[in-house]
Amino acid sequence: MATDEEKGHGTEPGPGEKGAPDMSSSETSLQHATRSNKGGILAKLRDMEARLDAKLGIESEAIVRKCPDDKKDVSWMEELTMALLWASGTMNTSCFATGFLGWGFGLSLKQAVLITIFVSILGGVVTGFCATFGPAMGLRQMSVSRYSFGWWPNKVVAFLNCIQQMGWAAVSCITGGLALTAVSDGRVSLILGIILLAVVALFISFIGLNAILVYERYAWIIFFVIFMIIFGETGKYADSTTPPSITGSTQSGAVLSLIAIVYGSSSPWCTTASDYYVHYRADVSRVKVFLMTSFGIAIPTSIGMLAGCVVASALNSQTAWRDTYNNDGLGYLIQDMLYPRGFAKFLLTLLVLSGINTNVISIYSASLSFQQLARPLALIPRFVWTLVSFACILALAVGGREQLNTYLQNFLSILGYWCTSYAVILFEEHFVFRKGNFENYDLEGWNDPARLPLGIGAAVAFGLGVVSWCMGMNQTWFMAPLAKVIGENGGDVANELTFVVTALGYLPARYLELKHVGR
Repeated sequence: MATDEEKGHGTEPGPGEKGAPDMSSSETSLQHATRSNKGGILAKLRDMEARLDAKLGIESEAIVRKCPDDKKDVSWMEELTMALLWASGTMNTSCFATGFLGWGFGLSLKQAVLITIFVSILGGVVTGFCATFGPAMGLRQMSVSRYSFGWWPNKVVAFLNCIQQMGWAAVSCITGGLALTAVSDGRVSLILGIILLAVVALFISFIGLNAILVYERYAWIIFFVIFMIIFGETGKYADSTTPPSITGSTQSGAVLSLIAIVYGSSSPWCTTASDYYVHYRADVSRVKVFLMTSFGIAIPTSIGMLAGCVVASALNSQTAWRDTYNNDGLGYLIQDMLYPRGFAKFLLTLLVLSGINTNVISIYSASLSFQQLARPLALIPRFVWTLVSFACILALAVGGREQLNTYLQNFLSILGYWCTSYAVILFEEHFVFRKGNFENYDLEGWNDPARLPLGIGAAVAFGLGVVSWCMGMNQTWFMAPLAKVIGENGGDVANELTFVVTALGYLPARYLELKHVGR
């Protein structure tokens, strides 16, 4: 195992080496001081990281570009992980809880089912496209977007991704904690349940990518079986005949809002997808990567949400279930609707573990994003940022535990907004300005501001997208002007508006940037 000094700390080549970045004197001095001062805290931490990697396989130098020579052939099972990874991360109690929202909005079961299936596919496609950059470039997702957003604007994107990943994990902790409280008959508090879920996920994320891929490759099987049992035991109570309780423009607004929420459940993975593909060879089929990722997200997400849709529709006739759901929450409802009771408790205990799957992915990707906020932060080892992410997730989960449905509705919708802008900008940069050819990327300059775009075009388009969110979003705490005109309760059109405005804004802005700046 090479030492930190031999690997150059993995942040960039040393002065005079091929591909060496043109750094400012302050940046050079900072890194030189970190490497040469053996008594400094950063040097000690990175030495510790190197020792942990050598002895225990704790991943080090995580954000460094993986060059073609560093990659090895993978087996068909490892390629299948492109889909199974997301199956484990998405088939969970959070998606099950989201499936109740269509019923809460007053929509029929048929409407909720159709929206769930097709919008989950749409969100999966967005992530599938972003995933194709990982093998070809050998870079993590936040490094990939530097070629569109540039050095400085991309830091804003990385910060948003930190918030997003920690928020996903917090939602997962809350829903899993509710289930754990129910299965213990209240003896385990929600706060303790949240802590237990976060700690287990921390352990796996702490080790790094190899442990994550092995764990997620098999974890989905348990939860697939559980959701099949839920379908089998509750399907006969599904209410497919009751029409929507709302009509006209109010119904249209509810449909648009549900679309935003479902899309916000599957598309936000686009900001992390490449994090888990850097070890694949650059010549792996892009079509394979795209399809396995897209449906690896869409199908499991739909399974969990459709189970929620079915159970929610049953609340129309099963008054005891409805009372349990309204008064005691989701965990106790699962325990009431499954039988026999001992078996229900067993399934609920297993279902608690689903929150760990999402947390593992979120904690890992958040730690990588923290490292890309600033050069000095990149020198702090990944395992330290893993601990920081863990602490933030606990704070979010404990603080948001009381209003689960409101938390989900608001948070997931907001996530979809900026991910739409992100994916559109990457798409147009790749196919319009780089002609869909990875040879048009200066991959050796991934960590050099002088060899990356300034990001002016992306910043302009992204800013226009933010304005679009504010004009079209429909949240319980804010109803935008355009959302207000759709029915009594409003309709969320932020994603649609953001897509159009970002797509139209990036093309001329990026063209002018290339014309006058040249990169």
